[in-house]
Amino acid sequence: MGEVTNEIATKSLDFTVLLSSTRRGARLARLLTVAELSSRGLPTETAAQVVGELAANAALHGRVPGRSFRLRVRTADAPGVLRVEVTDTRSERAPDAAQPPYVPPVEAESGRGLLLVAAMSERWGVTYGPLPRKTVWAEIALPVGVVLTGSRSAASRCRTTSSPTNLPSPIRVNEANLTDVQAR
Repeated sequence: MGEVTNEIATKSLDFTVLLSSTRRGARLARLLTVAELSSRGLPTETAAQVVGELAANAALHGRVPGRSFRLRVRTADAPGVLRVEVTDTRSERAPDAAQPPYVPPVEAESGRGLLLVAAMSERWGVTYGPLPRKTVWAEIALPVGVVLTGSRSAASRCRTTSSPTNLPSPIRVNEANLTDVQAR
């Protein structure tokens, strides 16, 4: 029998979208990630949970009225690794990645998001800049033998709002896009 290899290193995934810093934006980040990864033949459960937690943190702790957060999901530099990045404009409210995540009291109803991210990812951290931005990222190991498929992102098959130029830009999502993604 042949050796099982992870062919992900030969193809790439780089999905970026701007979303409103709201609970709806966080939910949409998770849904679009699932649609994108599913269309590429990649597992979705862990990535959806990590995206959901990081996007919820951006909406709750990184929110600045009128500013969006950016979600980026891509294959990392190391083979077999998926990198999730969520960027917002509140660098002064960044988690301390050098310390273990805060463990809330047992009776607390919130505060476990970064504990989940740390548990489900190989590693996570924070990068800063340009001011006032911060990016919280997590790297997720993909199962051995997973092959990246699909030639076009799921988001590019959704209707998007028109852009004033033809320059590459993050996808702007509206309610019609959410309906398209949910219908799949």
